[in-house]
Amino acid sequence: MSNVRIENEHLSVEIVPMGAEMQSLRTRDGADWLWNGDPQFWTGRAPVLFPMVGRAPEDHISVDGQRFAMSQHGFARRNEFTLIESGADYARFELRANETTHQVYPFEFSLVVEHRLEGRGVRTTAVVSNLDQRPMPYGIGFHPAFLWPLPGCTGEKHSVRLDNGGEPLLAQLADGLVKREKMASPFTKGELALHDDLFKADAMIFPEGAGTGLRYGADSKAIHFSWENLPNFALWSKPGAQFVCLEPWHGTAAMVGGSDALEERPFVEVLEPGGRRRYGFSVELEG
Repeated sequence: MSNVRIENEHLSVEIVPMGAEMQSLRTRDGADWLWNGDPQFWTGRAPVLFPMVGRAPEDHISVDGQRFAMSQHGFARRNEFTLIESGADYARFELRANETTHQVYPFEFSLVVEHRLEGRGVRTTAVVSNLDQRPMPYGIGFHPAFLWPLPGCTGEKHSVRLDNGGEPLLAQLADGLVKREKMASPFTKGELALHDDLFKADAMIFPEGAGTGLRYGADSKAIHFSWENLPNFALWSKPGAQFVCLEPWHGTAAMVGGSDALEERPFVEVLEPGGRRRYGFSVELEG
């Protein structure tokens, strides 16, 4: 299936069926605000994370005592979705359980991802449905990478400012798993100035307290980024790379020394048979 392009009078977005992932977010002047996937640093651009966020111990999960191989952030980003509906300014994709997913995740499910333009912004939503006959545990999250610096902002200082003015405690990773001890918040009254040294120890994870929205960017140009039904948040970049990921999640990597049981992961969601839940994020371009 070929890529899908949606547009309105302000923006255009290109989406690839593999992972239903955004590939670009462009304004009418041709400037792209989304990371370009340079393989020197990271080939992702805005993957959807399902049915797990982060790593599992020894890259395996267990369900009802049975072990399954599961790579970091799950399999949705590496599976082709089906385009089920689209219009000029929106596109909706679905991934359903199949023989391949059954080998690593023994549940019947539907994951519907929609990208919809709204003025100078885009809203991405994911709806998880449990089509199985038993409760279904999972994690879900979003991993969009935005340019750093933003278009036209070379040389300007960039920061993240939480809408709630919070100072959430920091959790760090060890071999991809979350350390149990928390560190002092790097935010001061909700503000964090970005610099490469912040990411020398991998992602900065804020399990609680980051709120539901933030402003990322420079004085002259910024993104307002908000999310729904996603209590965890992370920031990630690679030193020298020109991107920063704004990552709202429901679920984190397993804890250091913790269980590999999927239902015991931090902030795991569990859907009853026939249940459905919605998650999402919105990007509004400013300046």
